[in-house]
Amino acid sequence: MDGDLSSSWDSDDEYEKFIRRMNPPRVVVDNDSCADATVIKVDSANKHGILLEVVQVLMDLNLIITKAYISSDGGWFMDVFNVRDRDGNKIGEEMKLNEINGFIRKSLGEESSYIPSRRRSIDFMPSSDHTSIELTGTDRPGLLSEVCAVLSDLECNVVNAEVWTHNTRAAAVMQVSDKGTGTAIADPEKLSRIKKLLYNVLKGSNKSREAKTAVSVGATHTERRLHQMMFDDRDYERSGEDDGNVCHRPKVTVVNWFDKDYSMVTIRCKDRPKLLFDTVCTLTDMQYVVFHGNVDAEGPEAYQEYYIRHIDGSPVNSEAERQRVIQCLEAAIERRVSEGLKLELCTSDRMGLLSDVTRIFRENGLTVTRAEVTTKGGKVFNIFYVRDAAGNSVDPKTLDDIRAEIGQTVLQVKGHSDHLKSPQESPTRFLLGSLFKSKSLYNLGLIRSYT
Repeated sequence: MDGDLSSSWDSDDEYEKFIRRMNPPRVVVDNDSCADATVIKVDSANKHGILLEVVQVLMDLNLIITKAYISSDGGWFMDVFNVRDRDGNKIGEEMKLNEINGFIRKSLGEESSYIPSRRRSIDFMPSSDHTSIELTGTDRPGLLSEVCAVLSDLECNVVNAEVWTHNTRAAAVMQVSDKGTGTAIADPEKLSRIKKLLYNVLKGSNKSREAKTAVSVGATHTERRLHQMMFDDRDYERSGEDDGNVCHRPKVTVVNWFDKDYSMVTIRCKDRPKLLFDTVCTLTDMQYVVFHGNVDAEGPEAYQEYYIRHIDGSPVNSEAERQRVIQCLEAAIERRVSEGLKLELCTSDRMGLLSDVTRIFRENGLTVTRAEVTTKGGKVFNIFYVRDAAGNSVDPKTLDDIRAEIGQTVLQVKGHSDHLKSPQESPTRFLLGSLFKSKSLYNLGLIRSYT
């Protein structure tokens, strides 16, 4: 039986490659037709997940999408993106334009590694440089510091990491190397010990929610994997105590289009980088297909409109399903929202650096709501978003003490979030934790409310 399934899967893969070979993607990068943005047009044979694949490439190239027009109703995918660089300018270099074109073609071409299945969407390619560690668990004071301390005690150096928190849940993807070799950890006993000890840290005394650890000598697309991990951990489920935060949530609606087998999803929220990736990633991993879409993020508020069906061809067909789509999209948007004071740490890499820094934060009563760790060329560049234990702005004296201990030039202050919450809004505050707070066709009679 297993052999038959494997043979069928291999046949599907070969068919996908054949379709891509017969219908190679067409990519046009146009710097002339729009005065304030570079226009990227992509035409390709259609397949589930192709929209996410293109958006993911643009995000990985650090491009900001200001407008998008999506159409994939049939066997062909056609998309237009208006993009700018991180400084808000058109793409000025010819070499960069060619790079964008090449990356998209490679991503969608015959030899691309993208496969529609959700489980196979994570590219576990062998790596000799690092070991990937995935962690999910209930948030609590000191969690990040404890995780880093365990890794340091086991002589594992954190090379890259990203940590997200949402709705009392925490998730992290960490790439670590062995102190002795500077490469991936090869000893099976050590890998087993890492997994066991980290599981114990994540589990703590919490018996109501499961903790998960996974260790592999491989690579993942970190941000997509974090979305999948938090989705699997059901961070979108809200308790009745969270009702007071409704006004802070993104505005998400789901209605069925009159006389059409589509459900229309509209999203309005404050714009920020990578917003389109977050929503498209969630729809794709929930097994929905975007047939048409319109995205406008040129102002402070972003507007997204999608016409979707489930992968089985049906629109949203129950109130429970509608609510789940809304909750999951809200969670996807909120996960990346960063509340608190932004701190940037840049220094030479050394063993145990992350453990020392997070310990200093904890000892000075700071909570970390999100973290990014990057190591390149022997240098470490870390970003932390921090608050005090009550969820308020960090006291200047505390900040001075921390910078004096870590180094005034090493730890730089980059500013406060506009949306710090008061203790009254959420009495429980965790390290690595936070409770984040249409162009309507309805009035034209073209769509109907879901019933």
